[in-house]
Amino acid sequence: MHAIRLHAFGPAGNLTYEQVEDPVPGPGQVRVAVAAAGVHLLDTALREGVQGPAPAPTPLPTVPGREVAGVVESLGEGTPERWLGRRVVAHLGFAPGGYAELAVTDAGRLHEIPDGLDFAQAVAMIGTGRTTLGIVRFTELGPDSVAVVPAAAGGIGTLLVQYAKNAGATVIGLAGGPEKVARVAKNGADLAVDYLGAAWPEQVRGYLGERPATVVFDGVGGDVAREAVALLGPGGQHLVFGWSAQGISAGQGYVVDGVSEQVLGPAILKRAGGPDPVRTLELRALAEAAAGRLTPAVTRFPLAEAATAHRALEGRGTVGKVVLEP
Repeated sequence: MHAIRLHAFGPAGNLTYEQVEDPVPGPGQVRVAVAAAGVHLLDTALREGVQGPAPAPTPLPTVPGREVAGVVESLGEGTPERWLGRRVVAHLGFAPGGYAELAVTDAGRLHEIPDGLDFAQAVAMIGTGRTTLGIVRFTELGPDSVAVVPAAAGGIGTLLVQYAKNAGATVIGLAGGPEKVARVAKNGADLAVDYLGAAWPEQVRGYLGERPATVVFDGVGGDVAREAVALLGPGGQHLVFGWSAQGISAGQGYVVDGVSEQVLGPAILKRAGGPDPVRTLELRALAEAAAGRLTPAVTRFPLAEAATAHRALEGRGTVGKVVLEP
């Protein structure tokens, strides 16, 4: 099979498209003919050798990638026959191997893809979708809510805008550049604003009038988040789930009187309840997409162009979830 391999930590150019041996499913596992593999910002950090939340450093060489969708084409010993030939999606956890034509995973990680969802959409919901549904559990959205979504053209941002609108909230979507702003507006934001313009906070205040924002969904950090937090009124929430920007300007913090800040971290995936809260969120995410209530945005690249996909993601040149297709 063909796969993307990483032989040395470093820049995106270290990802190479190679012929490798087919993986073999072990007991209780399946082998999936991959139709779509998810690319996450965490993948770019792991590629550079940043361990992050991974339990142990990644041994090299490795085939990156932790989210796959495709068709089950072979079974390991003891795996139920019902999985053979099924359209499935799975999050591989911290076991790599997704950037490939074939991937192996435990049958317990599989979800059958609902009718009406393609492979790329399923991959988006199994990772980005589950995270989104975890984030929104930390607030209550309704007609009185004013939600500010930095990076509203991103994978999570796209879904947050849709979720908040479905709940009846007023949604302010922030994005960088006219093309992304247009996408945010088309996605349903009440106001879509280009945060590359210095006057964007005044544009938001002019739109809201006397209404303050009630929640900022912050996966960006940096000065954009600082300005967004300043839009919150007393009792507002600053929910932090990422830091794609590098810090904030010296001497200018996020803290605003009367605003609560929560840095969510791993708690995002642990609040859904039940014996397996992560799987609960995955099932809900797929169901929301199948019902048409949440529709992920996807940017697709051929598998062989994984390095290009990583550069585009790091340079904020993508919209929605980035997916590799063999």
